[in-house]
Amino acid sequence: MINYITAPFKWFFKLEAASGLVLLLAAVVALVLSNSSLSNIYYEILNTHLLIGVENFGLDLSILHWINDALMAIFFFIVTLEIKREFIQGELSKPKQALLPIIGAVGGMAVPAAIYIIINFETGYTLKGWAIPSATDIAFSIGVLSLLGSRVPISLKVFLVALAIIDDLGAIIIIAFFYSSELNYNYLILMLISFVLLLLLNKFNVKKFLPFLFVGLVLWYFTHGSGIHSTIAGVLLAATIPHNQKGKSLLLKLEHALSPYVAFGIMPLFALANAGVVLDGISFLSLLSPVPLGILCGLFFGKQIGVFLFSFISVKLKLAEMPSNSNWLKFYGVGILTGIGFTMSLFVGNLAFVEYPNDMDGVKIGVLTGSFLSAIVGYFMLLTVTKKK
Repeated sequence: MINYITAPFKWFFKLEAASGLVLLLAAVVALVLSNSSLSNIYYEILNTHLLIGVENFGLDLSILHWINDALMAIFFFIVTLEIKREFIQGELSKPKQALLPIIGAVGGMAVPAAIYIIINFETGYTLKGWAIPSATDIAFSIGVLSLLGSRVPISLKVFLVALAIIDDLGAIIIIAFFYSSELNYNYLILMLISFVLLLLLNKFNVKKFLPFLFVGLVLWYFTHGSGIHSTIAGVLLAATIPHNQKGKSLLLKLEHALSPYVAFGIMPLFALANAGVVLDGISFLSLLSPVPLGILCGLFFGKQIGVFLFSFISVKLKLAEMPSNSNWLKFYGVGILTGIGFTMSLFVGNLAFVEYPNDMDGVKIGVLTGSFLSAIVGYFMLLTVTKKK
């Protein structure tokens, strides 16, 4: 029974841990390409336009936009499937177990946002980036944690996974409400009709994915034209996928089938397309600009302080329980790892500064530096306070 319950988590943990290394490699390749003689080719490829469909009924977007708008919708689809599964039968299904990562995630989103706002308060438009340091990259954070093996108790690994999933849920809500452009109400109505059709497929317990996929593609097209970011279509589609705990589950089938492609294909491709930044002329003073400094301090200081402080208070008030076989030093070490933002932080940065592309280098510098510091300091702290088994 125990093995049955923990099997999805163990599979998920191993997948994310391995994909974290691939993600790191893709980010390094992006940095090398953008600072080599191939940089012009690298940026030309990303800015090359690709028409899918026919001229009067199709979309003509750059390759970078196809990656960030279409492929990342599949990423959000998988993330939402994971969130749904966790709330139905996973670590977030029991209120007492769910409360600690939920409260920790709230602190881990609120404090970094507050730090960013304080640093950018006088600059005006850069306040749009307040949500950039608020998310945790599941793959990278778990990848670092996996390097410590059995030194870290399973309860803390579960806590980190649950907190990162709640972070992703928070990021989805933020994107939907704060990073949408001017709304097109005709497309919004068509979106609503598509979503209702998906709910009807769920209601009638359709077991094949093909009808969901067809309506989902139409939903994505309407969402793209509505002014709401098109990745939200992936969220809405995943929310309607049925999950049968007792029999064969379409949700679990899709999660297991698609997750490897997302982890080892879409996410590294996103990193390759978005992590490139020209380092020529960048110095320590570059980090002191409001945008990179706000992101760096938000990720490295804000995440660990927010996660630890909110969690500590909730345990002391007996609202939640401390993870088993753990102590506050180990817990703080895991809290530092939540400052690894990367994928979601870069994604939010693209949305926040879509009208100010010159600020994207500052976003990338802040995200990469804050994530790197969180990974290194978190790893060595956990290495110091845990014993080898």
